Amino acid sequence: MKILLVGGGGREHALAWKLSQSPLLTKLYCAPGNAGIEELAECAPIQADEVELLYRFARQQKIDYTIVGPEAPLVEGIVDRFSQAGMRIFGPDRKAAELEGSKVFSKLLMRKHNIPTADFEVFETYDAAQTWADKVRLPTVIKADGLAAGKGSIICKTRDEAHDALGICMREKRFGKAGERVVIEQFLVGEEASILALTDSRTLLVLPAAQDHKALLDGDQGPNTGGMGAYCPAPVVDAELQRAIERTILIPTVHAMNREKRPFKGVLYAGIILTDNGPMVLEYNVRFGDPEAQPILVRMKSDLLPVLLAIDEGKLDELPEIEWDPRPSVCVVIASGGYPDKSEKGKPIYGLDEVRKLEDVIVFHAGTKSENGKVVTWGGRVLGVTALGKDIPAAIQRAYEAVSKINFEGMQYRRDIGAKALKRIDR
Repeated sequence: MKILLVGGGGREHALAWKLSQSPLLTKLYCAPGNAGIEELAECAPIQADEVELLYRFARQQKIDYTIVGPEAPLVEGIVDRFSQAGMRIFGPDRKAAELEGSKVFSKLLMRKHNIPTADFEVFETYDAAQTWADKVRLPTVIKADGLAAGKGSIICKTRDEAHDALGICMREKRFGKAGERVVIEQFLVGEEASILALTDSRTLLVLPAAQDHKALLDGDQGPNTGGMGAYCPAPVVDAELQRAIERTILIPTVHAMNREKRPFKGVLYAGIILTDNGPMVLEYNVRFGDPEAQPILVRMKSDLLPVLLAIDEGKLDELPEIEWDPRPSVCVVIASGGYPDKSEKGKPIYGLDEVRKLEDVIVFHAGTKSENGKVVTWGGRVLGVTALGKDIPAAIQRAYEAVSKINFEGMQYRRDIGAKALKRIDR
């Protein structure tokens, strides 16, 4: 099969790496790709949100199947555009992708269908939101309604912080149209986990739990980012808890989307917080997580492509069980200087050849570019250094050993990826 992979981040490099192992693959294209993906696929200089150009490229190259990595083209309706032309594509259509595209939609869906989540209110005007912020219980969370690259959720511990957050969203319009409406919700206490499931709207295939690290700095300090690292499996989610999440959140969500006439096909990602009152939904995503895809996919021993095709065909229930490497994996994200505010570009990256020599280590490229025979930084999150180990401590050690061999000006990374897992193992 000739496959077109849409996107150019670490998640897409992990997908390209996994897809390239499939005997069903004859040719892999990627748009726009990055310096790492270039080693596996023929890259086209088309951005992931340029839906019409992607459609024309797929027609021209006679692509058999298109796989969409990031959320923006899904929310914009790339699946609708391709499907209407009779072209096969993986991912939810525009109506189903609103589950991630609109926090307001997802929160109202959860309220209507009794899916556990934080209490909330929706505001369309700055003045009304400010009035509520003056009386809401603190701390509180203010979320931009639309897509904000993982940075549109602001935890506010004081009234001033709440007013500032509303100003950022609704006055300064730092998130553009995404901040025209906001959700102000109850702050929940608990440990977080990422639960990803593949679904054809009838059958669910739940993947091993992962845990992301959103904050920029060690100890979950600093501003939120797109994710500074992840590991899989997450010990905080044992088999019993995973079944509970499936029963109380994932299955009801699939049923709710069907009842709303928005059948969901693709990757259903629930960001979960484990509270004293049980697991609750923080947010939904409608694609593989980034960086969660990296540690999940390196553990998948089965061929991914037949699984995605089965979802497209509505035959997920006919697949054999996915086989997993029993070893845990850890991904440490290396970001550029200035991230997440303004990322430095064009810095040469050193040490990648040294890391290639390490066993059970894969460096997934995200914000990189090939320039004059060198790999340089070209975005906020630059690399996702991913390692397997016999246990979580070994995987952590191997990942950071690899990180220590990489260098570029201004690079930053967290030094505590996996620390929460270690605490649970030590108990």
